[in-house]
Order: sequence, then C-alpha cells, then structure tokens
Amino acid sequence: MVDLLKDAKYIKGVGPNRIKQLNKLGIYTLNDVITYYPRAYEDRGKPKCIKDLVDGEEALIKATCVTKMTEIKIRKNMSIYKLIVRDDTANCTLTWFNAYYLKNRFRIGETYQFFGKVKRRINQIDISNPIFDDENSNKNTGKIIPIYSSTYEISQNILRKIIENALNEVKGNIPETLPQYLIDEYKLMDINTTTQEIHFPENFKKYNEARRRLVFEELLIMQLALLNLKSNYNNETKGIEFSKEARMYEIINELPFKLTNAQTRVLEEIDRDMESKKSMNRLLQGDVGSGKTAVAMVAVYKAVKSNYQAAVMVPTAILAKQHYENFKSILTKFNIECELLVSGTPKKKKEEILERLRNGQIDVIIGTHALLQENVEFNKLGLVVTDEQHRFGVRQRGIINSKGENPDVLVMSATPIPRTLALILYGDLDISIIDELPPNRQKIDTFAVTPSKEERVNNFVKAQINEGRQAYIVCPLVEENEEINAKSVMEIAEKYKNETFKEYRVEYIHGKLNKKEKDRIMEDFKNDNIDILISTTVIEVGVDVPNSTIMVIENAERFGLATLHQLRGRVGRGKYKSYCILKYKGNSEQTRERMKIMVETNDGFKISEKDLELRGSGEFFGTKQHGIPELKIANLFQDIEILKDIQSLALKILNEDKKLEEKKNLLLKNQIEEKFNKRIDI
Repeated sequence: MVDLLKDAKYIKGVGPNRIKQLNKLGIYTLNDVITYYPRAYEDRGKPKCIKDLVDGEEALIKATCVTKMTEIKIRKNMSIYKLIVRDDTANCTLTWFNAYYLKNRFRIGETYQFFGKVKRRINQIDISNPIFDDENSNKNTGKIIPIYSSTYEISQNILRKIIENALNEVKGNIPETLPQYLIDEYKLMDINTTTQEIHFPENFKKYNEARRRLVFEELLIMQLALLNLKSNYNNETKGIEFSKEARMYEIINELPFKLTNAQTRVLEEIDRDMESKKSMNRLLQGDVGSGKTAVAMVAVYKAVKSNYQAAVMVPTAILAKQHYENFKSILTKFNIECELLVSGTPKKKKEEILERLRNGQIDVIIGTHALLQENVEFNKLGLVVTDEQHRFGVRQRGIINSKGENPDVLVMSATPIPRTLALILYGDLDISIIDELPPNRQKIDTFAVTPSKEERVNNFVKAQINEGRQAYIVCPLVEENEEINAKSVMEIAEKYKNETFKEYRVEYIHGKLNKKEKDRIMEDFKNDNIDILISTTVIEVGVDVPNSTIMVIENAERFGLATLHQLRGRVGRGKYKSYCILKYKGNSEQTRERMKIMVETNDGFKISEKDLELRGSGEFFGTKQHGIPELKIANLFQDIEILKDIQSLALKILNEDKKLEEKKNLLLKNQIEEKFNKRIDI
C-alpha cells in the first residue's frame, strides 16, 4: 500500500532545499503533490500552418530553420536572439531575450516544434520566447501541458517533473475514495485514472471526465458535512422562546431613520425565529452599508426585553468601539446597559466588567475575540451576534455560543453571495438577505484609470481635501517585492508624504503594525487628524468615517472584485458625494472586464457573481474561516448544476444512513472525518 502521507521531500527531484519552496505552495506530503491540481492547460498538441496563425493566440508550429541564430546586443546584459523558420506555407521569426545558451542550439535545414504567443503584423509573423522540441520529441510540445499556480522560485518545468515523479510512485496504487455504487451509478472515472488524467490528460475528453469525478467528490463531501452539521444543530435540545411581549416596533419607532422594506422583512424572519421553540441559527447577508447593524440592534433589544443577555462579536477593536457607541446611543433610552470588552481594556476595568456580566448587570456586551476567553461568563446569555462572520470560524462561533444554553445565533456578512450558492454553502444556517440600500446611502462614482492619469488623480484628491474631505489610498503590498510589479504601502507612503502630498497630513496603516498602533491610527483618521490614509486591505472591515469621500486603489488589477467592492464601501458613508478611483496596469481581457463591472455597478451581488465566474471559488467565500477546507478544483459558479444535483444526492444518502455507518458509505464517512474533523464537530 502506498504511503500518501509520506513527506514530499523524499519524492525524486525534491530534496531539502526544494521542499521549502513546495511548503510555500502548501505542499507537504505525497498526497499534497498528487492533489495539487493544474490551474489551466495549454494545448500544444496539434501544429498549425504558419500562414493560419492568428494574432494574440498561443500556437504550435512545426518548422525548419532557414537561418542561423542572430544576436543583437541592446545594452549591457541585454541581448535579443532571432531565428527565422518556415514551413510549406510561410516564414516566421522567433525571438528570445538573453537566451545566450540557445546560440548554437538550432541547425539550418533541421525541423523543430515551437510553441508560443503569436504576434502578427501586415507582412510579418513573430513568436516571442517559444518553447521548443526536436521534430519527434514531445517533452515540451505535442501534448496538453498542465499549468500550475507557482512562485518565481520554482518553475513550471520543475513542478511538472516533481508531480510526474510522484504520479509514477503511486501509479495504480491510490486507494479508492468513493463508494463503488456511486462510481457505477454516476459513471465516474476511478481515482487512479482520474489522478493521472487531471495532471497529464491524453485529450480534453479525458480531462473533462477526470474533472467531473473530482468536482463530484469534492462537492459531495462538503455537502454531507454541512448537512450533518445542520442536522446536529437542529436536533439539539430546545432553544429559547423569547417573549412575544417584547415587541420590536418599540425600538424601531425610536430609530433616527426609517427602515427599508428589506430590513423590515428580515426582522420579521428573525422575530419568528426568536419566538419559536427552535434555536435561531441565521446568516444575515447584506451589501456594504445596507443596514445590518440596525437589524442586529433590534434583535438585541428583543433578547434583553425578554430578560436575556446579548453578545455582539466583531473582528476589530475599532469596529467594536463603533458598534458600542451606536448601540449605546439608542439602547440607553430603554434602560439597557451596554459595555465594551476588547483586548486593550485595562485590567481593573476588565475585572469589573466580567463581574457585572456574571451578575447580570450588563445586558449587552460588545467586543472582539476577547469575548471568547474562558473567564468571560454570562448570567443568562440568550443571543449571540457575530459581525463579519467570514472572519470567525465555526469553532470560534461555537465557543461564544457555548457560553449560554442554546442561545439564538445571528451571523452577519457583508460579502454578498448569490442566494442559490449561499443556501448550499452555508448548509448549517438559515439565510436572510438585505437586498436594498437605505435611501440616504450615497452612490459612489467609480472610475478605472491607467498610470497615464496619475497626475489628474492626485489633483482630484487634493481638491477633495481642500474642500475639507479625507481620502483613502489602498495598496496590495506592505513591502516592495521585485518579483511583483506592484506598489507597496511603505514605498508609496514615503513618496506621498515627502513629495506628492507633502502639504497634507499623510499616515499609513497595514496588518503588520501592532493592534494598538492600528487602532490609534484609525481613531486619528476618524477624528479628522489625518487627511490621507495609505493602507493595505486592513481597512476592508473598518469604521465609518463619514468625512472620507475618495478611495484610490493602486494596482487594482491585483484585487478580486469582491475585495474591490468591500474597499469601495469604506467611502460614501456620509452626506458628501463620494468617489472610487481604480488605478490599474495591464490590458488583458480579464482585467478590462473586471474594471468595467466595477465602474458599471454598485450591486454587490452582481459583483460577487462575476468575481466567481472570473476567478473561480478558491477562498472566495472565506471557506477556510467558515470551517470548510478550501475547494481545490470545484468552481461554485461554473459547477452550480452539479452542486444542485449533489445537494439532492447528499440529502438522499443521509436520509437512508444518517451517521454513514453502512458499509457502502464508510469511504464517505472517512473522508468527512479526515477533511473536516479538525474544523467541524461531526
């Protein structure tokens, strides 16, 4: 039997140095290597005639050398090498940069295979940096080649060779992971053939069969685990029946704004849940600024007026403080005692808060992960609200929930997910969606610009600040990295502080700063002591700064659409007209498409759907935080039809064998325990 947990450093071609590079890719074992699936494929299988080559396409040609390699020195350490080849239809010029090792590689009159990107002008056809083989070799050409996600430290060729060696090691000996009855019923490929064909497919028909098998398995295991979790939750002992006398309209009428129809509808769902005998376990989805906090406040009011305590857990201290101030300003009118608990709370004050919480003198506690500590005890916890739920895992939610006796749970997320997918992904939660923004919410004008417009953008930022407003400038990196052509916070802060915006108050913030420093900077920005805040995505989940009206995002092409939308939501929170400027590089079709959708819509649900379509699932939903292993191959957008079928199948399997104890389902049970046991209590 092959040992799939064997350390990857013992695979041929790895060794002690290479293993460090593999570890950076999340590869530690033999199993990790063979399940490190390609992100794309290049069809280097069928050669084309040179005359039929299309500008911009990647193509394979079989051609004969008609000249020797020529070297053109551009400057010191920069040379261009050119070779002219031809087939029966036309000539083609091949170009390599700094490829001195190829100088004597090709012979006039001999035929080779070349694969690369075509550039076609009126009277000339070029291919730059082509990959090549001798006429009858298929080492690099003449077949479908897998492309893997990698780093600059480890080339595609090396990674492919390591995976090939690993596949040779396990050939025909991988234990089957799906029950035979499912393989037969759904006509699925066996695991050994699947693993070979997903990496090095014989043809695209075989690749599609292999992918279908892996997607089927991945989604089935995920669904079985989530449905199991939900059924465990639903079968718990009786939940809290909150009082029908604690009417939500009492606080709704006191709010300083009118609720939207969507907020009212969601509150009706929450009200029904809270008054029922079953514990509420509800996900509240809503776009940035849709008013989720107001809904949570009303639910908290009902819990407290039913003689229970409520806990509100958020990911950052500054956000906790903001919620505390908002809740206190409204709930104090109803003699509801609110308190704030964060890791920075002074020791003496913290001890006093914990004592009052135990005695029931505090009705609502608002805080960060500090609420998870063992010494945080409640007198009678009835409702737990978790904001920005993707920042907290299932277990963290479980810890806070366990501090009461089956309290009602409301988890909130500003990452909009298409409803069908949300219903499937969050199988352990019921779902409410706020799908409309309050009427006073500002529409944010969004512009996508290239580096040539930098001066105009800077002048626009200055004009906004001169009018008394504030600005965010967001960068994708903390420190400059030569391998990634993107602006870093440190580099840009230096330039903006000392040159571009030297007459303004400029500060920077990023995730590597300590918590106290981050909170101080955000507090200063909120209090208008900073004009321009340069930041990483640390501000994605942040405070309301109504005076900030402009968001500039550097290297916008490096962010996912969902993140761009979350960042954009940091502005437009006050009475002033707000703007988001996306500065991007590159002219690929995908980059243009992503910028276009950001400019054209402010609808988070449309944006998230497009993000899924363009980027795939990966960690799009924060699946790791949710407690689900990252999807390695399934795309929740592309595979939605399979997903729907899988959900029906998973329900059928669990209805017939709730604990997966029958012999035919033991492989499924083993997979769930292996992949989820450390994350979800099955």
